[in-house]
Amino acid sequence: MRLLLRILFAAYLVAVGFVVWSPQPTEGVGIAQIVARWVASVIDQPYGPTFVVLEVAANVAMFVPFGVLALAAYRWMRVWSATLAGLVTSGIIEGVQLFLPTRFATVSDVIANTAGALLGAMLVAAVRRARAARASTLSAAASRPS
Repeated sequence: MRLLLRILFAAYLVAVGFVVWSPQPTEGVGIAQIVARWVASVIDQPYGPTFVVLEVAANVAMFVPFGVLALAAYRWMRVWSATLAGLVTSGIIEGVQLFLPTRFATVSDVIANTAGALLGAMLVAAVRRARAARASTLSAAASRPS
């Protein structure tokens, strides 16, 4: 199972690399811009702030699987180490984007990506704690005399 999770993690990283390093469409025609324009019209808000919120949310969401897969695939990882790995990975992404003419590197992306890795890792940690508590409760109930 761990091998499958590690393969899935590697595939996820390749997909993220494709998304963040492929040429960005011309101004105003990317998926994020189209969605932001639609959402702004639906909620009757200006496009600019709507785009910023959606972009941050998308960056957080893109890295939630990072935290989930890091903790699930590598048992030795902890929330802090998965978050640190997310920070380093995001830093590498933004560093490479500095040299790509159609991409823009931003500190806010690093912060949002790291937050996503943290959220994903915390989710796995919470599930593990809940499972451990349930197993402990079941074990204690089974060991009580009837």
